[in-house]
Amino acid sequence: MTTTLPVATTATMLPYHRQGDIDYACLDFDPHERELPPDAMEQELAVHDLLNLLASHFTDFGARPDTFLSSNTILCYDPSNLNVRVAPDVYLAFGVDERAIRQRRLYLPWEVGKPPDLAVEVASASTARQDVTAKRDIYARIGVPEYWRFDPTGHDYYDRPLAGEQLVDGVYQPISLTREPDGILKGYSAVLRLSLCWAGGRPRLHDPTTNTYLENWREVAAARAAAEVERNAAETRVAVEQAARLAERAARLSEQAARAAAEERIRQLEAELRRRAANE
Repeated sequence: MTTTLPVATTATMLPYHRQGDIDYACLDFDPHERELPPDAMEQELAVHDLLNLLASHFTDFGARPDTFLSSNTILCYDPSNLNVRVAPDVYLAFGVDERAIRQRRLYLPWEVGKPPDLAVEVASASTARQDVTAKRDIYARIGVPEYWRFDPTGHDYYDRPLAGEQLVDGVYQPISLTREPDGILKGYSAVLRLSLCWAGGRPRLHDPTTNTYLENWREVAAARAAAEVERNAAETRVAVEQAARLAERAARLSEQAARAAAEERIRQLEAELRRRAANE
């Protein structure tokens, strides 16, 4: 039996079944704090890029109530012991009660109604070995349909820059990857209905239906800055053109006034000459 993949644009939401109070004092971790490794800076840029892309495309930056996206927060997988946990670098779930999950401060699959649909680990020196062994086994046991690993360095920590796996009959099977002529490594995620890409050490998302890459926050900011520069330049050009037209009009009016004054002076002189001639 193969795993049924979620629909990324699902409009239904699983009911959240809260099962009693959580004794947070008995936890050996602080659920308010992200569980970051000591070398988290190695992962930071890639994690932020991926979060931004997913938040923009799937959650409308947190506005969708049926989609949960988080980073380095606690995912528990033993109902009898909440200290048994894992903290994915990035994880995403569709069709869930996003607000209820955050109120509990923990992702509890037995209350949420399902495991996350996708988990992504970003490599660092302190986490790489667990990412390909213990964490992989945990995600398979929990039932996470897709598990991806991303190495910003290319191959220093994993044996490849990008690896994706799909859960089939409880076992992860590799997702095939392609390398584009520009060097971008790409694998199709059936969960996202997009391709996850490794591009020069940074994650990207590609939409195969439109053959376009989703914009990340830097590209959006750069496009906005360029648009602002162009808008200011256009306004300056308009102002300069208006000033030139006004100057041209003023020159014409000045010329017309000078010509009218000269013509009036000529008429006055002619009238004076006629008067003098009449008196002689």
